[in-house]
Amino acid sequence: MSASVLAAGLLAMGTMPSVAQEVPRTADQVARPGGKLPGDPKIALVKVADGFLDPVGVASARDGTGRIFVVERQGKIRVVNKDGKVNEKPFLDLTKNSPLGSEVQTGFVEQGLWAVAFHPKFKENGHFFVSYASLPFNGAHIIARYTVDPTSPDVVSVEHANKTVKVIMLIPQPYYNHYGGGIQFGPDGFLYIGKGDAGWEGDPLDAGQSKNVLWGKMLRIDIDTPDNVGYHIPQDNPWATAYQDRMMTLFGITEDGFSKIHMGARGESWAYGLRNPYTFHFNAKTGDLFIADVGQNHLEEINWQPASSKGGENYGWKHNMGTMCHPLRGPDDKCPQVGVLPVAEYPHQEPYPGAEKLKDGWGCSVMGLGVANYAGMNGVYLTGDWCSGRVFATGWDGSKWQMQELAQTALQFTAGNNDEDGTVLAVNCNCFYLDDKGAAANPPGSLWKVVAADKVPEGAEVAKTKK
Repeated sequence: MSASVLAAGLLAMGTMPSVAQEVPRTADQVARPGGKLPGDPKIALVKVADGFLDPVGVASARDGTGRIFVVERQGKIRVVNKDGKVNEKPFLDLTKNSPLGSEVQTGFVEQGLWAVAFHPKFKENGHFFVSYASLPFNGAHIIARYTVDPTSPDVVSVEHANKTVKVIMLIPQPYYNHYGGGIQFGPDGFLYIGKGDAGWEGDPLDAGQSKNVLWGKMLRIDIDTPDNVGYHIPQDNPWATAYQDRMMTLFGITEDGFSKIHMGARGESWAYGLRNPYTFHFNAKTGDLFIADVGQNHLEEINWQPASSKGGENYGWKHNMGTMCHPLRGPDDKCPQVGVLPVAEYPHQEPYPGAEKLKDGWGCSVMGLGVANYAGMNGVYLTGDWCSGRVFATGWDGSKWQMQELAQTALQFTAGNNDEDGTVLAVNCNCFYLDDKGAAANPPGSLWKVVAADKVPEGAEVAKTKK
């Protein structure tokens, strides 16, 4: 028995303390399908509600009402009540508030309204934030704040939406894919934004490694600003003061001082070297951050940032995709490893050009669902794959990272989040990449919650699994 297996077993039995989680230092420490988590957790996905048109996001307001908010790509947010009933009228409807009709661009499957995030003090101030591709601004990525009318908590009318809207950020988008688009409030109260590399394939803009653009990054901003200011850059962001207009000085500055000067660097950036971080989640217990970064043709990766991080991580794109080279030409490619390694990765059905197709353990597009601290799991990151329906769990076993497949469903996962009580929620659509019929014409999708396999409520509908 290997030392790591022994350590995991002792940890599961509670006979030894856990070794602190750490980022892998070598490729062999990166978790891949086939691992085992302590306790070998078993899960089921229970349907909460259905009938949603292209659901691509979900969130809780954490206001004690038990409401769940499901984001539809066309530009609507629907309310699911504590009893599972869906309100007939949308919470927010952005399809009727512009001279063009809709505020939201949905011409391509990666465009639309992606996410909603509620202010940490939503119960007091009524502020919530949405992230979407803008039709009036030619597909630009917009983050906007809206405010709920206290007399109408379940419906923000078009008039009230237009009256209270505040544009936080407008980021031009040169191509129609790789927006990213996910938003979450961190434990520090700042708004985090997953920003893709702005599109096409292979990062032709070199956005991932360029500090002077917002694309290919995790952004971190302070939105608690006066109404005439969209946001402030937190002063502890890694490049908050890296770019300052200054006179050139040759002497009197240390080498360390020079190393911190990055002319043109964007202070909003928190981490870089990402391809398309559409979904990401914080562990509510520890503050650690997991980032599900959608890969290109052969590999999906999951990055982890400890709560103690000061930001500035480089996750390698476009030099690497996970532990592999980019571009990938074969199974034995050799190239330098740039930046920080992921904690987990899994292959596509064709793991490298010309490879024999895999029969198991593969996927095509990683979607973060949320961090589970229940059902025998402790700080385990659940992800769902967009095309294979697999649910993977990534966690620390006491000595290293493990990635275990918990289920293979018939669902097409698009996003997830944690409910107010910590339960992991997931949404699935039927919006296939090349067969997309449009944001309001695809077959309807559903909302699910992840429960322990032995805790399925009597009479509940459970997601079908393939094995």
